[in-house]
Parts: sequence; structure tokens; C-alpha cells
Amino acid sequence: MRDVLALVLAGGKGERLSPLTRDRAKPAVPFGGGYRIIDFTLSNCINSGMRRMLILTQYKGASLDRHINLGWRFLCRELDEFIDILPPQQRIDEHWYQGTADAVYQNIYTIEKTRSKYVLILSGDHIYKMDYSELIRDHIESGAEASIGCLPVDLDTGSQFGVMNVDASNRIIDFQEKPAAPSPLPDDPTRCLASMGIYVFNADFLFEELCKDATTSGSSHDFGKNIIPSVIDSHLIRAFPFHDKNTGDGRYWRDVGTLDAYYEANMDLIAVHPQLNLYDGTWAIRTYQPPYPPPKFVFNQSEIPKPRVGQALDSMVCPGAIISGGTVERSIISPNVRVNSWAKVNDSILFEGVNIGRNAKVKRAIIDKGVHVPEGATIGYDLQEDQARGFTVTESGLVVIGKVDGFEEFDALGVDPLYSKQFY
Repeated sequence: MRDVLALVLAGGKGERLSPLTRDRAKPAVPFGGGYRIIDFTLSNCINSGMRRMLILTQYKGASLDRHINLGWRFLCRELDEFIDILPPQQRIDEHWYQGTADAVYQNIYTIEKTRSKYVLILSGDHIYKMDYSELIRDHIESGAEASIGCLPVDLDTGSQFGVMNVDASNRIIDFQEKPAAPSPLPDDPTRCLASMGIYVFNADFLFEELCKDATTSGSSHDFGKNIIPSVIDSHLIRAFPFHDKNTGDGRYWRDVGTLDAYYEANMDLIAVHPQLNLYDGTWAIRTYQPPYPPPKFVFNQSEIPKPRVGQALDSMVCPGAIISGGTVERSIISPNVRVNSWAKVNDSILFEGVNIGRNAKVKRAIIDKGVHVPEGATIGYDLQEDQARGFTVTESGLVVIGKVDGFEEFDALGVDPLYSKQFY
């Protein structure tokens, strides 16, 4: 793996995840309480034995830069190990990145300086566990110029991905980016073979094709739309079936590109036997872990008529959170969240620093960092009222509250939310 450089594309806007991406890039969106989306790709790299990574950023990268600097600066530069952030430099011309291939092309000088034989190109906004060393080993042994990670998906969702056809040796013989009518698998007419956006290239071949594409008129400068379709007839380009590095059943790979998809992927984690098992010590997911105290559950009072019990059921609760006389069910509670007396939180995701006031009720909601839900407020019970407040409501009825959507933030209250007794 010393000859492999990993490039993580982390500059996506994630417009369909708004308002969660209003102030941050998609890879920096919190996930699973204590993680960011990009942590899964970076952890896969570390667990696969990779120690040389470049992260290409573009859109609202401050939050992502801060997270990387806090949690991912543990490699040794003296041993040629690094995780470096590359913001857009307009080194080639005056344009921002025009596509995935252009993002790599504009950083070709930095990539060449690493003297890598192979370049692994990854997306920083997918949730999965994968041993990239298996892909790279297969790529080298096959003699291919490039290899693409793939997995079967339902035919009705295939139009959202690059779709390929392969021969008996897994050579790609056809590739179409987001086709209106995806070609089904020969042995399963209900599914098609989709690209995961994971590519490994021989470095010299990659540089040659990027330079050709950069001078091609009318190109979108994208790997799926332009680079891959242009070389499958003249070069050996192979598909690599995804192998899940998890203790759960089946293959788990999620493109959390919409609010509903993001919500469902989070809710997957609270299952009794989740397919994506964060408690699997053989494939740890790393992140920045601030020095918060353990979560606390207080009050067990059965007085009539208003019993007060602090409890969380079928949920994940992160350090620093206090469930203070409220009830949480089927939810993900991020660090430093407060759920106060007689409040109810069901089927929801609360980001760091959220405060749920007394007697408030929240269901099927995502609430961004630092939002204070006032005493007695309801969220998710009257969707028309939620929309009138300016909250985002998806087609499935999921309510999403951004950082500045209608409710005060902690800083506006003039008190320290972590220690003030008024929140109990």
C-alpha cells in the first residue's frame, strides 16, 4: 500500500441535504451522533492499511477542515504518512472544479509529487465499510488500467448511478452514467450493476487520460460521464464486486444524498442487529472525540399526576448528553444534548448541543446544532404548522430544522447550557 495514494473527493454541495448543508459541505454533515460522513471513507483507508491521503475540498469547507485538523492529524510525516487537505487553488485555470475528473486534474501536480504507482479515488459522502486493499490487490493482479467498485442495486434506483455491463472476467464492456433505462443483470432482471464511485487507476494511465479530457471540447470532465466510457473499448477496465467488511448480513452501502435517505441510514444504526455495526472492533470507525463526560440519565420519580423519568429506549446516546426527566425512543442523541423534564423525543436525530425544553414533543425530526426547542413546543405533529414556521418538511413527513430555523440557539439565551440548572 506504500505505492497507493488515496484521493477523497469532498467538495460536494449536497443541495438535497439542505438545510443540513447550509453551513457545511456534505462530507462534514454529522452522522450517527458522534461522527461525520467523511469519517467512514477515511476509516476505511486507515483500516485498509493506507497512510497517504489527499482530501479535495471546495464548497463551504471550514467545518470539514476543522474536523480533519481535530481528529485526523495522527499520521507521521517523517514516514511519508499524511492526510492533507487540498482546497481549490485554480492552479490550471481560473475555474472552480467542473467535475470529478477536473478536480483531480487541477491537482495533478501535487499528485505527481507523491510518486505513487496507483491512485485510489473515493467519494467522501457515502456510508459503508470496505477493505480497499482487496480492490487494489485485484486490480494489480488483473493487469487492468483501472478498476471500479460496484454492487447490485434495484433497477428503479439505477438511474441515480453509473451503470455497467461486464463479461465473464468482470471486464467492463459498457458504462452509462445515470441512464434513464438501466440495463438489468443477466441473472436478475430486477437489479443492475451500479458504480460506487470508487476507482483505482494506474497513475500514468490516469494522468494521460486526464490531460486528454482537459482538452476535449464539450466534456463535462467527469469520471462517470467522460473518462470511463471513453476508455472501456481500448483498455482493460474491470469491475470489482463490493465486499462488506462488517458483521451484519448482506452488503451495506448508502448514498445519503437526500434528507430521507440520510434519516433512514441513521435509523439503521439503532436496530438490534444493524447491518452497519459501529460496535465491531475489528473495523473501527475513527472520529474526533472531544473530552465530554459520559451520558447521564436523571430523575426516576413516579409522582402522580406527572411522573418524571429520564430514559432512552432503542436509541443511541452520545457523551455529554443529559436525559433529564424526559423520554427518548428510537432516536440518535448527539453530544451535549439536553432533553428536559416531561419532554418526549421519538424517531428523531438531535445534533450536538440541542436543547429540548420541558413538556416539548418531537417526532420524526432532524434538529441541527445548538437549536433550543422552547418549553411546550411540538415538532412533527402538525406538518402544516412546521412548514409555516419555515422548517423543511420532506415528502415523507420528516421535519428538518437548520441552525437558524425559527428557534433560538443556546448562545442567544445568555446562559451556559451545559451547567445551568434551569434546564433540568
